[in-house]
Amino acid sequence: MTKRFANLAFSYAIIAMIFGVFYREFTYCSHFTESTNLAFLHPHYFVLGMFLFLILMLVEKTFSFSDRNTGNLLIVYQAGLNVTGLGFLLRGLTQVWGTELSRGMEASISGIAGIGHVLMGICIILLLLKIRKRAI
Repeated sequence: MTKRFANLAFSYAIIAMIFGVFYREFTYCSHFTESTNLAFLHPHYFVLGMFLFLILMLVEKTFSFSDRNTGNLLIVYQAGLNVTGLGFLLRGLTQVWGTELSRGMEASISGIAGIGHVLMGICIILLLLKIRKRAI
């Protein structure tokens, strides 16, 4: 499982860098100078992707907390992270393009990001419970 955590950390580092470059170049090419939610993609993927999986790799090496359900938990966590990223991407693109959104569409985009955050939050709590069980 430590190799899987390392591979996931590497993958999310690449994704974070791609989103960082995309944010800078897209806003530059669009002559957009205001604040946009696209700026949140880069740090979210670094912290909630790369850093989290690096930390899990070290914790796995120390406590061997993984069991047969950990893989499913990671799938749900990654789905939550990417759904959150999708919400940020949609909101950021509409901000840069200057698209006026209806209240329903605003709520939908916020809901997308919210669902992703809830999925990640639940998975983080379950991972912490697994780690605590092995550490004590």
